Amino acid sequence: MSLLLGLVLVLAVAATVFVVGRGRASALQGAGAGRQRLNSLPNYHGGFAFIWAAVPALLFLAVWAPIQTGLVEQAVIASPAGQQLPAFDLARDSILDEARAVATGGTDLAFTPLARELVPVYSQALGKYGLIGGGFALLLAIAGGVWALSRIGVDLRARAGVERWLMGLLVAASLIAILTTFGIVLSLLFETIRFFSKVPATDFLFGLQWSPQTAIRADQAGSSGAFGSVPLFWGTVFIGAIIAMVVAIPLGLMSAIYLTQYAASRVRSVLKPLLEILAGVPTVVYGYFAALTVAPMVRDLGLAIGISSASSESALAAGLVMGVMIIPFVSSMADDSIAAVPQAMRDGSLALGATRSETIRKVILPAALPGVVGGVLLAVSRAIGETMIVVMAAGLSANLTANPFGSVTTVTTQIVQLLTGDQEFDSPKTLAAFALGLVLFLVTLFLNLIALRVVRRYREAYE
Repeated sequence: MSLLLGLVLVLAVAATVFVVGRGRASALQGAGAGRQRLNSLPNYHGGFAFIWAAVPALLFLAVWAPIQTGLVEQAVIASPAGQQLPAFDLARDSILDEARAVATGGTDLAFTPLARELVPVYSQALGKYGLIGGGFALLLAIAGGVWALSRIGVDLRARAGVERWLMGLLVAASLIAILTTFGIVLSLLFETIRFFSKVPATDFLFGLQWSPQTAIRADQAGSSGAFGSVPLFWGTVFIGAIIAMVVAIPLGLMSAIYLTQYAASRVRSVLKPLLEILAGVPTVVYGYFAALTVAPMVRDLGLAIGISSASSESALAAGLVMGVMIIPFVSSMADDSIAAVPQAMRDGSLALGATRSETIRKVILPAALPGVVGGVLLAVSRAIGETMIVVMAAGLSANLTANPFGSVTTVTTQIVQLLTGDQEFDSPKTLAAFALGLVLFLVTLFLNLIALRVVRRYREAYE
């Protein structure tokens, strides 16, 4: 028995218990003179039985799955064929993966002779431990279902029991999200500490030169300034938070104002979906558009106005296209916030003699400010995390320049560069990617906290 078969059987038992439990509760409710009033509806009784039959068994299967993987691997390694496995970890893991793929049906043929010998061993071990895990889970489902069915009665508070389970499920989902974020931060933190043990934190945070390749040579190991991150963070702010926002905020906000305050319903029904299509275009398409169309135009513009250093890879080209890409994020949030402003506020302003434009500027936009700021924050986060457009239009050069016609790069682009290809995981060059990620996370968290504080103050003023 495989774990998948055990899962199917558990769900089948739980479904059967649900039907039986609901039927028993309906029978207790009865009809006519002997009608009894149940504490909860029959569906809640069935749900109560379903939960007690399914949840404990599914939790056991979730815990057993990784345990079974370890037990199967130990059984394979302990077999006579497994004793012939090479001592080198990479070669051993490759043979085991090949045998596992054949045994589980992922592929039809193993090319390594030793892997072919291990396939029957793998199949036998998988069947043995799958039978143990699936059988025990099935027994848990049956026992839980029988116990739940025995509790069904007129006084059973089945609804309260189901709601407690659902509340526990919601709490668990919230904890998973929180713990996942906490785990991401810890993983970044540990690797960042390792990086700072090799490279001084002051050189990383305040250095003006980014050239990690020079630090992996023996004659330049530990060279000062090779890991200076200031050019990367400046490039990220310059492209994503300055140029892109100069494009996205006015266009997005004005389009939202037009669609909500001036456009006819037929025009709005056409323009709003067309505008939101921009959010669904793949970033690689934007990258091609930036590299092949916008970048040459920006270069020619720079040369025409006398900037001899204008490059075909420029911050302006990447920022312009990135701004167009994130217009829907600003527009959609602003649209929803403006539409949510009470009509009474609009009518009151107009009744006092204000024009429509004055009402928009002095009443509607201040009242909708929290949603507008939220859309801008979402757009900034999207711009900061963008990689493909920067790679194709802005280049990979870490230059500390305010010239929009020059080539710059961003933090996310350099993270991809550092972790791409065959790299030594313990080298400062690779560990620098984790330090960049942690600092970027802290900076965006700090900006979000400031924005939330501002939004809260304005929201209190208009409620």
